[in-house]
Amino acid sequence: MTPRPIIALLLLCLLMPSAFAQRMFDNSGRALGRLDAERIYNASGQQVGRIDGERIYDGSGRQLGRIEGDRVYSASGRQIGRIDGDRLYSAQGTQMGRIDGDRLYDGSGRQIGRADGLRRMQMIVFFYFFM
Repeated sequence: MTPRPIIALLLLCLLMPSAFAQRMFDNSGRALGRLDAERIYNASGQQVGRIDGERIYDGSGRQLGRIEGDRVYSASGRQIGRIDGDRLYSAQGTQMGRIDGDRLYDGSGRQIGRADGLRRMQMIVFFYFFM
């Protein structure tokens, strides 16, 4: 391999977001956890869950729930929430929070968290199952 492709590969690796940069923080900036591929870790580095497609599991492998389209369900199949655009609702229709860019807000509009590198669906999983 000539030096140019190696340099280009190194630059590409530096510019690609690391899985370790996918973190969730509380309102004060304290790390709540991180997502590494499909595994969810708490701030201490212990695996507390994982995402497998639309299903969410705890660290022991027990299913916590699933997200189907705009509906959030518990492991027993009971609807526990609904997603409407950037707003997050309880099963009863009460607004529980919203997502605005990389920030999470509770139902009263107070910022409760911030995501660094997480996709929207990952933020929703944190909100409903790990916050």
